[in-house]
Amino acid sequence: MTTLRFPSPFTQHRRTGIPRAALVICLTMLLPLPLQAAPNASAQIVQIGFAGPLSGSSARMGQSQMHAAELALAEVNAHGTSIGGKPVVFKLLPQDDRGDPGTAALVAAYLVKSEVAAVIGHWNTGASMRAATIYNAAGIAQIAPGSTGRQYTQNGYATSFRIVGHDDDGSRYASAYALQNLKAGRIAVVHDDTAFGTMLATQFIRGVQEKGGEIVTRQSISSKTSDFNAALAECKSKNADLIFFGGLGPQAAALMLGIKRMNVHAELLAADGIVGPTFLQLTGADGNGALGLAPGQAQEKMNGWKKFKEKFNAAYGDRIEFFAPFAYDAAHMIAAAAQQANSLEPARIANALHNMKYKGLTGTISFDAEGNLANPAYTIYRVQDGKWMPIQSFGSK
Repeated sequence: MTTLRFPSPFTQHRRTGIPRAALVICLTMLLPLPLQAAPNASAQIVQIGFAGPLSGSSARMGQSQMHAAELALAEVNAHGTSIGGKPVVFKLLPQDDRGDPGTAALVAAYLVKSEVAAVIGHWNTGASMRAATIYNAAGIAQIAPGSTGRQYTQNGYATSFRIVGHDDDGSRYASAYALQNLKAGRIAVVHDDTAFGTMLATQFIRGVQEKGGEIVTRQSISSKTSDFNAALAECKSKNADLIFFGGLGPQAAALMLGIKRMNVHAELLAADGIVGPTFLQLTGADGNGALGLAPGQAQEKMNGWKKFKEKFNAAYGDRIEFFAPFAYDAAHMIAAAAQQANSLEPARIANALHNMKYKGLTGTISFDAEGNLANPAYTIYRVQDGKWMPIQSFGSK
């Protein structure tokens, strides 16, 4: 396990290629960071960027990730560290991308201008993809704690990393589970109109068809709507016994409520973002029976989960959303990469990440040549009595 050390802001200014006017309108939402104590006067401040949805329908997901990253940096700072013989203190610089690719580009430009040493983010695949070009031009490593769309790491950038598995693997596991465990014979697919949702649905359909399964209908809906009536009417008319959803948790909750309201006799299986307290809060008792595929091993099986949970709850008194542990590991790993490189130069930190094998909360983390997580794990969960219960795991970590 690599010992942690931490980065500091490099002084050479990097041009972002983004007009100054665009930077002015960038959302620079700075939330209170109670765990970040004032550094001692001799320490060099190292800014680590965080970018995710801190407002809107996915705000709880983004805020939970931000808090986890903050907690990790507080742990690193408590141990004390030096880079290049100088003491450093990490400081999180959080920005709200609202889960929107256009806003993500503005946020990325702002973080580059702020001379962060690395970035934890973004959560949405579309946001990560739009921001990746900007980070790469500046040589800044970007570790996405939840962007599972395969396209994100197919850009050829040495600065793009993801700390969860991608949807090619996830869809393969989901389709196998649907056919082999659920014995689904007539599968309907509903997905949002984002690149993430569309690709997730496409990969799932491919997996089902390769295994001889039947897709009875494919329905696309706006990523902004909560009206699934037309799509569900079609699923019902086709006698679907399983509905696979490609989209995020809040919409999955609306879909589940629609299934119950319209008396559609089909199970719901969704991926990426459904597993977590938000879905449970939005669906109540109607969420029972929903299935979700999520990256990683079950939280209770994570090495150090109990201690992490206690620290998180003591600091924030809030539920831990599913992707928070991945943001926590991303923060620790950036600090470890800076120590391994013995440098605060972003390009050297990015290079160190490519060569690391780090034992974290979510498992053993290393990256392939594209920046994908090597040997990712997945877990199928079912809502039982208002709780997400792990029922089967795939892969290894």
